[in-house]
Amino acid sequence: MWPARNVPWKSARASSSTRRWWNSALSRTVPRRFSLAVPPRDIEDLLRTLAPQVLGVLARNHGQFDACEDAVQEALIEAALQWPSGLPTNPKGWLLAVASRRLVDVWRSESARRVREERVAAMEISFQDNTASEADDTLTLMFLCCHPSISAPSQLALTLRAVGGLTTAEIASAFLVPEATMGQRISRAKQGIQKAGARFDMPPKSERKARLGVVLHVLYLIFNEGYAASSGDSLQREDLTTEAIRLARLLVSAAPAEFEATGLLALMLLTDSRRAARTLADGMPVPLSEQDRTLWNRGQIEEGIALLSSVLGRGAAGPYQLQAAIAAVHAEAPSDAETDWPQILALYTVLEAVAPSPVVTLNRAVAVAMVNGPAAGLELLAGLDSALGRSHRLAAVRGHLHEMAGSYLDARAAYLVAAKKTGSLQERRYLMGKVARMDEH
Repeated sequence: MWPARNVPWKSARASSSTRRWWNSALSRTVPRRFSLAVPPRDIEDLLRTLAPQVLGVLARNHGQFDACEDAVQEALIEAALQWPSGLPTNPKGWLLAVASRRLVDVWRSESARRVREERVAAMEISFQDNTASEADDTLTLMFLCCHPSISAPSQLALTLRAVGGLTTAEIASAFLVPEATMGQRISRAKQGIQKAGARFDMPPKSERKARLGVVLHVLYLIFNEGYAASSGDSLQREDLTTEAIRLARLLVSAAPAEFEATGLLALMLLTDSRRAARTLADGMPVPLSEQDRTLWNRGQIEEGIALLSSVLGRGAAGPYQLQAAIAAVHAEAPSDAETDWPQILALYTVLEAVAPSPVVTLNRAVAVAMVNGPAAGLELLAGLDSALGRSHRLAAVRGHLHEMAGSYLDARAAYLVAAKKTGSLQERRYLMGKVARMDEH
């Protein structure tokens, strides 16, 4: 619903009718009491928080998810144009007003004018903040995007778009598919929800459990994109990790008996605790083994371990609990040399049995290399090219293990492949630095 940082909003690609609407919106009756100028980063963070809330209100009141999503998108564009000079007194009400009037414009242009105008006449919206319902609206929107009428991959893609705020390109990168393919998938998902006649309500308890897994996966992907941005000039996107943690907290509060939700929140907190140590002042990545652990956020570590301890042993551990346990082992190690790699390897072995995936195997290969030597880890990587060939991470891990083994020419070649595949400018700088260091051997 909003673009990556430092990327222009979609105004350059907007249709002429949309541009006319933007211009006309400036002269309409929209709240105009502005405060002092606000930094673009703060505006982006605010829009990211408000967008699913506004979409939730529109979808609940009017249905037609696809049209509501388009209307909110254009309201966000308008906010990006106007808000740098100062925020309106009621930002959420401002977005609701603009998005609602966009819906009116669309409906009035359709052939069934009388039917549409009857609906428009009932469109009076109260713009008073209702903080008690905002969390429910966001959660309801997440579950709506995971409607059973659409496929699981489409559920994930649509939720990442409507709730998580990832662009189509970012979602495509997370799924390792072309951007055009992902755009079609998102479009079909919105059409599927409309055809199913889905209402903006929490699903019945009989369906909630099935949809929960998709909701958790979406939050996991949002967090991962923020923790290691797939593109752009920054390694990390704090806005995405913060939003994922916020949404995970809402979910845990709403479903405290869902232990995997608690495990996911613990995983996010333990992983995010390293944020301050992950980059140098110039943005260059710092690998885990070289991080200054005094910079790790002890408050997040303590909260994450407490959450994990509250659910482990209360049933079979799911994949998020297991990943949180791995993160906890790293967090509790006083130094890299004191990391309990045999325990981490054991946890990855269980994780691979519970939730097998190429990415889990990739991570287990690193643990195998730390316990049994780099040759054993490289052997595990041999079968992953078909599944992870598009990702730079396989080549980066292969380079790391070759470097551990002293095979510097092979390491150089692998690091060079990884540098060419990554979309992150900072990761490319780091990998090219590794290439240069291999030349020194």
